[in-house]
Amino acid sequence: MLLARAAEKGVSHLALTDHDTIDGLEEARFSASRHGVGLIAGVELSCVWGRQTIHIVGLDFDPQDQTFRERLAGQKDNRWQRARKIADRLQRNDPEALLALATEKAGGDVPGRPHFAKALVELGKVSDINQAFNRHLGAGKPGDVKAFWPELKDVVRWIVEAGGIAVVAHPRKYKMTATRLRAMVADFQAAGGQAIEVLTSGQQAGDLGFLTDLCRREGLLASQGSDFHFPGAPWCELGRIEKMPEGLTPVWHHFREPLESGATLSV
Repeated sequence: MLLARAAEKGVSHLALTDHDTIDGLEEARFSASRHGVGLIAGVELSCVWGRQTIHIVGLDFDPQDQTFRERLAGQKDNRWQRARKIADRLQRNDPEALLALATEKAGGDVPGRPHFAKALVELGKVSDINQAFNRHLGAGKPGDVKAFWPELKDVVRWIVEAGGIAVVAHPRKYKMTATRLRAMVADFQAAGGQAIEVLTSGQQAGDLGFLTDLCRREGLLASQGSDFHFPGAPWCELGRIEKMPEGLTPVWHHFREPLESGATLSV
């Protein structure tokens, strides 16, 4: 379904960046071949920097790297612990039922907040997904559960050691001051990180200019991502991201098999 939608929206290459797992890559690769879409190995890893949760995208790594797969298994365990805690907080009288429904919404995999949002809608607790986040799952709400994630420097190292490129995901969504964000990026680069998303869904006016300047100043590769989760979610549609500013070096030009300039990549 995802790859069919990507092809329909004119996406020539797609990076599947599930949170903390690459379990869907094999099935996605088969589907990508059927729909004529180039698939880039990807993952979005949760980590901690300065006691704040940060997301780092890994692109173009070796999905068969055994050490990397073992590290991802530990991340998956963390996500299950987090999912159980979310269920406990949102439905104290029967958390297992809520967890089971959210897991169903995740296709049997570890449910994240979007899947809990779908479950709350089905149970009639909220009218839609936006309301689920506004009341129960957004920042500072009961379902906004932090997990025991590894340090940023370790996650970046995992990606690099697996042959991939580490990318700071949606940097303006962390609500950091400019000074703090620059400090985080400096530590990211010191650990071996190479790229930053300059374009993603939900950016505010001025974010693109700030991130473009940061990217140029620090000599980073530039990435962009729709942050697409599912149709109707409050994220960007596949293939609808703005054009990357001139003068930046796209991260896909540094893949092991670089993409052509005319490629349309959605992360």
